[in-house]
Amino acid sequence: MHALNSGSLAGVWSTVLLPVVPDETIDFRRLEAALDAVLGAGVHGVYTNGTAGEFHTLEESECDRLHEMVAARCTAAGLPFQLGAGHPSGQVSLGRIRRAAALRPGAVQVVLPDWLPLSPDEVLDALRRMAGAADGVPLVLYNPPYAKTQVSRALLARIADELPEVIGLKVPGAEVASGLTERFAVFVAGHTLASARREGAAGSYSNVACLSPAGAVRWYELMTADPAAALDVEKRLRAFLDRHVAPLAREGFSDPALDKALCAVGGWAEVGTRVRWPHRSVPEAAVPALREAAVRAVPELLADPVGSR
Repeated sequence: MHALNSGSLAGVWSTVLLPVVPDETIDFRRLEAALDAVLGAGVHGVYTNGTAGEFHTLEESECDRLHEMVAARCTAAGLPFQLGAGHPSGQVSLGRIRRAAALRPGAVQVVLPDWLPLSPDEVLDALRRMAGAADGVPLVLYNPPYAKTQVSRALLARIADELPEVIGLKVPGAEVASGLTERFAVFVAGHTLASARREGAAGSYSNVACLSPAGAVRWYELMTADPAAALDVEKRLRAFLDRHVAPLAREGFSDPALDKALCAVGGWAEVGTRVRWPHRSVPEAAVPALREAAVRAVPELLADPVGSR
């Protein structure tokens, strides 16, 4: 597909969640069905191997199989896709980047090596090497709040000056990239998008799309048609997450576990709540009460559950 740039990278992008069976393997049949549901939901793009995609648990053969599937399905559907090539090891990441770039996605998502924090010069050196491995495919820097190295606004400005290959960012909030939204496509957490767009955010790698890809798109369209109504949805969505999902986080459930629970709440795909070892999975028994709370809070976001159509 055509390479993305900082102007064309925008909107609601949906992750690929991994259906995991009890023996820890990935059910690629269910994964393909979930991907088909995403492709029909109207999202602006698909990406792999973000946090919700449990990239840190994948063997290289699994990563390659996933990427080949996503590249083939998205190309056939005419939908932009990004391939996540992150790994806590920079050396392993370079191999993932080279193989992902060979499939010619719109961009390759990368994370910074993550055992030791990097100095600013080391961040630039890492991204420069990654850009070389990407062979002309642009990079998106995935830098969520729990990354070991947090990239400051001053360092982002250096990246913009020295590394035009980096076209986009996933950051905790648009304020991190204040003054740089014309130079990067700045992506934020999905549930903050209505307010973040007012600060220049271009889109989201969306936890709301985990809840409902089609609902996330409807909400994005509302942000243009009726910004005040979209902000009201965000207020109610944040309240739901604060009251019902944040307590699960405080109990120690990881972000991938929470995102899979949201998918089960939305009921749009048969992914299940199981995550890979060593993380705990949100019990399936918790889903009905979460679904009731979500329907009360944000009924306009919920898709029809699987089996009800």
